[in-house]
Amino acid sequence: MAKKKAKTNGIVEKKLIGIADTVVVAAEHSKDPTFSIPIRSLANVNFDEKRGLIELGKRKQARSFFNVGMAKKFMQTVLVADALAELQRADLTTSLREIYYRTKHTIKDSHENTFDSQNESDPLIEDLEVTLAALREELHVRAENAGSIVGPVVFIDDGDRVDCSRLGKGGYSVPSIVEPEYLQIASCKADFVLLVEKGTQWNRLSEDKFWRRYNCVLLTGNGQPPRGVRRLARRLHEEYNLPVYVLVDNDPWGYYIYSVVKQGSINLAFESQRMAIPKAKFIGLSSADPDHYGLPRNVGIKLNDKDISRARELMKYKWFQKKEWQNEIKRMLTSELKYELDALANKDFQYLTKTYLPRKLKEKDWLD
Repeated sequence: MAKKKAKTNGIVEKKLIGIADTVVVAAEHSKDPTFSIPIRSLANVNFDEKRGLIELGKRKQARSFFNVGMAKKFMQTVLVADALAELQRADLTTSLREIYYRTKHTIKDSHENTFDSQNESDPLIEDLEVTLAALREELHVRAENAGSIVGPVVFIDDGDRVDCSRLGKGGYSVPSIVEPEYLQIASCKADFVLLVEKGTQWNRLSEDKFWRRYNCVLLTGNGQPPRGVRRLARRLHEEYNLPVYVLVDNDPWGYYIYSVVKQGSINLAFESQRMAIPKAKFIGLSSADPDHYGLPRNVGIKLNDKDISRARELMKYKWFQKKEWQNEIKRMLTSELKYELDALANKDFQYLTKTYLPRKLKEKDWLD
């Protein structure tokens, strides 16, 4: 693993140095230093139906130093690239916040700062990811741990053996960098992965030992799953051939979270090949579930204008064009209600673990 890690560091460092080389070569020839950044927006993504992935298109935007409107951003990009190269040389990882502070200073003989807020530096790291075809994790930038996992899986984390079936109901905190060089999966005896949107429902499932009765891995990102959680789910699916079922709220935001897990996201389309799980299944809450499970309308929440607008937007996405998904979203809009997973507690505190999910799994009641 150490050799593989060193090789990856060398490749990424060489790419980062290439950014500086662009500036040096242009200066030597008295030309405007310029590099191209792929555009990360809906207008520049394609949906590959055969592969089931959202992919980044070929459109790019030039970023040059002599352009007054781009000069500062050009300078900022080079500063961030230099900081990332420093990490590669030292074989260190750091946070998005520390990158911001490492690159922030006042420009000599002025009152102008290189960066005024972290909102300026974070997008540049994503720009460099897509430009260099190197994931943030390969650039040695980590985020705060924002997920939990419990179940019959064993990891080797920095030489330590972590058995996720012996950590109590709190489970193991998923690192933001879960690549094989940093986190090895020593064994996994689960039959499937259940990726849960909400931490509250994950806690219920963990406390009720659902994972033990149904021999599964319980994973959550506490909302839209961060990259570490999505990447770990992909690794478990890919390396152990485990089905992945996604459990989210019955609302447009839950639908979108599922699509991000399954097809990838629009903003990070360049990562889809390593993040997305095209075979992932939506296990609920579906818009038909309130009727099927006898949930009263008074536990539903009236759709607001933002919900309705977002739902209609989703219906236009190519990856939501399947008849089943069109019907799913239309049914929610017709009902004028959305339902949280928490609403299942109206039936019983353990209804999710003892009735809802067991029935869903038995009947194979999910959407693809």
